[in-house]
Amino acid sequence: MAAASALFAVLVLLLAVGAPLALFALVRAERDERETMDRAEAERTVRRDR
Repeated sequence: MAAASALFAVLVLLLAVGAPLALFALVRAERDERETMDRAEAERTVRRDR
């Protein structure tokens, strides 16, 4: 019974550490894919959306 409790504690600990790291990696990858534009291009894009 103690081994099962220890295994459960280790799994919870891995999930508690792994989930935020995975989320961080996903957000970082999304940030790397964004497109940058200068002010003139941004203004053209906004006018085109109207």
